[in-house]
Amino acid sequence: MARNKTIETSGKTVDLAVEKALEELNVSKKEVEIEVLDEGEIGGLLGFGRRPAQVRVSLKFDPASSDVDELDETDELDETDDEGDQDEVLEYDETEREEGEDTPERGFAAAEDAVLDYFQDVLSGIGIHGRIDSYVDEEGSLHIDVSGSDSGAAIGRHGETLEALQYLANVVANKYVDDYLRVVVDVAGYRKRSEERIRDLANRTADKVMATGREMKLKPMNPAERRLVHMCLREYPGIVTYSEGRDPRRHIVVAPSAGVEVINDKGN
Repeated sequence: MARNKTIETSGKTVDLAVEKALEELNVSKKEVEIEVLDEGEIGGLLGFGRRPAQVRVSLKFDPASSDVDELDETDELDETDDEGDQDEVLEYDETEREEGEDTPERGFAAAEDAVLDYFQDVLSGIGIHGRIDSYVDEEGSLHIDVSGSDSGAAIGRHGETLEALQYLANVVANKYVDDYLRVVVDVAGYRKRSEERIRDLANRTADKVMATGREMKLKPMNPAERRLVHMCLREYPGIVTYSEGRDPRRHIVVAPSAGVEVINDKGN
């Protein structure tokens, strides 16, 4: 069954809406074109949108289609935390520019400078002193890495403050570019460690599925985490992944491909 070439999705932030679309299409960001239909409405400093963000994501080309048979749920692997409610801790002023104010420079460099300036102001405002680095990955996403021994306040419970900071960084950056620019924020390596745990979980789950011949269900994850699992196991031989359920209870099922000989559970 061929995938749709264009889909529209919504989420608490533009970034989560894009991640949801990429997960549904099972592609990477460099394989699609992204149009932001609605940035949503911001609520509170470091707060998430009261009105959901909406995006339209189109494939640049039609990848090979695949069919996934619906399988019954069996085991549940309880190794990830449920998503917590998002705390509103900061407020961002999105007022229009006054008439006669100079038009700022536009482009990637201007967006990067604006995000770095924004982080310097926010972090110093909450008493965090450290180093801010930036780089661009192979998909064209801008990464902001913050390091410092007192950076816990910028991470928050289950990374909630970090996600809010990333949301606002995307709002700031995309005022300076025409095409959607994804900004990924990490503080003290928290996001990197979380992604490593998810990759490890995905591979261990796939190993168990191949050993037992039975599908396994992961606990609910957000769109970015689900896409990471899909991408991690996309090339794993004999394994298929698909999502089921609705947010915030949407989860991934890891299952053996039809006709694949599984490994004996005793190692023979």
